[in-house]
Amino acid sequence: MSGNHKTSPTIRVDFISDIACPWCAVGLGHLEQAIAKMDQLGHAVDFEIHFWPFELNPQMPLGGQEVIEHLTEKYGMTVEQVKANQAVIRERAKAAGFAFHPEGRKWVYNTFHAHRLLHWAGKLFGLKAQYRLKRELLKTYFTLAVSLDDPENLLDAVERAGLDRKAAAFILQGNQYTDEVREAQTKYLQMGVHSVPTFILNHQYLIQGAQPPETLVESFQGLLKEQAGS
Repeated sequence: MSGNHKTSPTIRVDFISDIACPWCAVGLGHLEQAIAKMDQLGHAVDFEIHFWPFELNPQMPLGGQEVIEHLTEKYGMTVEQVKANQAVIRERAKAAGFAFHPEGRKWVYNTFHAHRLLHWAGKLFGLKAQYRLKRELLKTYFTLAVSLDDPENLLDAVERAGLDRKAAAFILQGNQYTDEVREAQTKYLQMGVHSVPTFILNHQYLIQGAQPPETLVESFQGLLKEQAGS
């Protein structure tokens, strides 16, 4: 070996989001499209993606709330406005690679247990496993439109992600990773993250909202220039 093998630069993406956030699904789709675009442009980059928890409705009780009722109460919108917004989001999600249920989600749920599973997947099985589970949990809620309160639905997502269903069931039955998830939530709230999705690139640059892939590509290219010293 000559010893002059050149390794690809790494861009770390901390992705703060919630399972029950439709724009987070759009944002993840845009991130995937931006990474693909970087490859098409000839940028050899290793992307290191970490998922962190955010709860849109941390006080939501078991059983959830009907989605139209919830959104009209939370945002002061009319039923017609909510339905129009949902239709727009479904189209944006489709363009981003997420096929939402044609009738939309029916209920809003607490997502804390899903975040515990994501922490478990990342800690024990690595970032790729965590990524697969994140996508499957979003699919559970937005594509299948089933209850996040039913542990079997969460475990089905675990199984689809290629992870151990029995080990995940054990996590759900106990309180493992509760403190770790709470600590992560507090950390990002104290950093000023009050809406999602939020991207933090290389611990330096914060991007909020489901930005278009082109915006993310520009940010990635800027980071590469910085790393190259130009």
